[in-house]
Amino acid sequence: MKCYIVIPAHNEEAFLASTLQSLVDQTHQPSKIVVVNDNSTDSTQAIIDRFASKYAFLSGIESISSTDHAPGSKVINAFQKGLSALDSEYDIICKFDADLIFPPNYLEQIVQCFTEKPKCGMAGGFCYVEKNGQWILESLTNKDHIRGALKAYRKKCFEQIEGLKNAMGWDTVDELLARYHGWEICTDESLQVKHLKPTGTTYSPAARWKQGEAFYKMRYGFWLTFIASAKLAAAKKSFSYFMNCMKGYRKAKNSKNAFLVSVEEGKFIRKLRWNGIRRKLF
Repeated sequence: MKCYIVIPAHNEEAFLASTLQSLVDQTHQPSKIVVVNDNSTDSTQAIIDRFASKYAFLSGIESISSTDHAPGSKVINAFQKGLSALDSEYDIICKFDADLIFPPNYLEQIVQCFTEKPKCGMAGGFCYVEKNGQWILESLTNKDHIRGALKAYRKKCFEQIEGLKNAMGWDTVDELLARYHGWEICTDESLQVKHLKPTGTTYSPAARWKQGEAFYKMRYGFWLTFIASAKLAAAKKSFSYFMNCMKGYRKAKNSKNAFLVSVEEGKFIRKLRWNGIRRKLF
């Protein structure tokens, strides 16, 4: 299976070389890698150029966007620009972050998963962060969820969900819509990816309401938003995170922000989420 990879990169000089080296050293080599230099002001471009001169399947393009590191829109805008630079002859399309170190068999295992499971629409491993000299699971979400840092999509699934949404919550909406279309989300606990820069460390202050806004746009409704926000706040050990989520939800509702999913998709999502809560409780 042919794997294409798009890597958005904004000021990633400290990590990008390690990420690219781990990908060019894969036992199943990617067919194409495009690194999108998203308005970097450091030596990110020089690193891209160095790898591109050495590996024919790796290239870089530049994107000019806001320097404000808001979750969702910035990274997806860069991803879309990278995707548009590729042809459509892939079997698997990957959106990877520029601050990861992949184990050598990562793509081999992902390909095997898609090959052996025809209903697998998305596949991925897990992010690990360094703490006190140990690499531990970055457990911000359930183990049936693939982190936005390392998404891999079967082509047909990617087309059915109509690509990635340009908004906070894109890496939840994609999985919900994949399930809506009958696809499975496949995770592999053996694939441990080193995450060199923990999630959210460079988000702007204005991003604090974005999660609640995303819950509104996914048509969660008040009570699902309340539960999901409380769960995330508990994981982060931050009551203010919960309050900001609820404030973001209220602001989005009052502003009548556009939804990311249709009414029918929203019904499916709410039913899926409530069923998941019932299973855990009973």
